[in-house]
Amino acid sequence: QVQLVESGGGLVQAGGSLRLSCAVSGDAICISAMGWYRQAPGKERELVASITKSARIYYDDSVKGRFTISRDNAKNTSDLQMNSLKPEDTAVYTCNADQCGGRGVYWGHGTQVTVSS
Repeated sequence: QVQLVESGGGLVQAGGSLRLSCAVSGDAICISAMGWYRQAPGKERELVASITKSARIYYDDSVKGRFTISRDNAKNTSDLQMNSLKPEDTAVYTCNADQCGGRGVYWGHGTQVTVSS
């Protein structure tokens, strides 16, 4: 059974940094893309950043220049380094992984990021 385990998150002051990590469990599973989504209270979930197996990267305009996504293909892990955090970055951040060949889409449980002003 495939599971995504997230770590990181927490409370930080505006201008600070946090690092989120996501690990995919599952023997020899091929993951094509990994991404980080966030959902703030009263808002829809949005894609923050994603990275493919070939390191093609996408960032939402709101985080460009501040967030950096990375992944380790061998370990099926992804990190999201978040710098210069703003109060509007406050949300539940959730890791996502797409299995190769469209065989499945997996989600983590989410981790809270709170940025105080």
